[in-house]
Amino acid sequence: MGATYRHSATFGDVVDTTYWHLLDDGRVQCDICPRACRLHEGQRGLCFVRARDADAIVSTTYGRSSGYCIDPIEKKPLNHFLPGTPVLSFGTAGCNLTCKFCQNWDISKSRDIDTLADSASPETIADAAVRLGCTSVAFTYNDPVVFLEYAVDTAHACRAKGIRTVGVTAGYIEPGPRADLFGAMDAINIDLKGFTEEYYHKVCGGHLDRVLESIEWAVHECPAWIELTTLVVPGHNDSDEEVRKMAEWVVSHLGPDVPMHFSAFHPDWKMLDVPPTSPASLQRARRIAMEAGVHFAYTGNVHDPDGDTTFCPSCGSRVIERDWYEVLRYDLDAQGCCTHCRARLPGVFGEAPGTWGRRRLPVTLHG
Repeated sequence: MGATYRHSATFGDVVDTTYWHLLDDGRVQCDICPRACRLHEGQRGLCFVRARDADAIVSTTYGRSSGYCIDPIEKKPLNHFLPGTPVLSFGTAGCNLTCKFCQNWDISKSRDIDTLADSASPETIADAAVRLGCTSVAFTYNDPVVFLEYAVDTAHACRAKGIRTVGVTAGYIEPGPRADLFGAMDAINIDLKGFTEEYYHKVCGGHLDRVLESIEWAVHECPAWIELTTLVVPGHNDSDEEVRKMAEWVVSHLGPDVPMHFSAFHPDWKMLDVPPTSPASLQRARRIAMEAGVHFAYTGNVHDPDGDTTFCPSCGSRVIERDWYEVLRYDLDAQGCCTHCRARLPGVFGEAPGTWGRRRLPVTLHG
């Protein structure tokens, strides 16, 4: 894709984007996501980081980050993608959804672009991943949909260095840019935030059907490895019926081998009055998903060894045993086959797991 910088009197240094068109009434419509923001000169979209400048939509955060950190890959969360390995993680600012429960609201809802103190070119990020011993780079903390150009260019730079890339996204994106973004990734974790239109509309500011469309496309048309995550919010999306319908949809539309993660909510941003998710609630959701036919269901953000562990669906053996993000047991061969029964598990596996463990290491990049 490649960045083309120019200076805007309104927004400073910007990069031109592809997905927009001029309307008959003189406004410019951003076509990157279903929100379809229609902007007059100098206006920003709801995401705040894509804006109208000189009869075009520009990206105002290309090359600028809210910070870099080396995480365990399981924290994305991805349990079937290079277990135990370190991933260089970063985000920018802004988001195209308005989730009231946002756990990263200080980044995703940022309206102060000057807080993006760290800057790095795609090539600098790829070189840093190699230097720091990271197996992959993750676009996370806020949704890479809103910094698509930066994410895709970085993915290409990483691929040239033998580094894989991970997208962590809500999947609220139009088909054209979706093919660009998802197609550049090696693995993607997609948030399936709930399973009712009311929840998506009232709590997240989006529409369920567009997310389901993205998930189906990703699983059936995209070469990247896909896992799903649901943040379980007490009293909002945690009923047995909703979890069961969600899991049944996953099995019938995606197949039983797409991993589902049920993660704990903690009170934040506009949901300070909602209690934290109990471990029992997550364990119940996991059990319901498995009863519906999901082969790999996990719990997150709580201490739950069974909910962290990968079981072979053929023989029931513990093939990847974890404690938090640390791999304690690894009974897969180089082809990802169970060493007990020889059944192959879906995912991207190595002959041995990484040894990064549960560390989280902030780093600074230069260049």
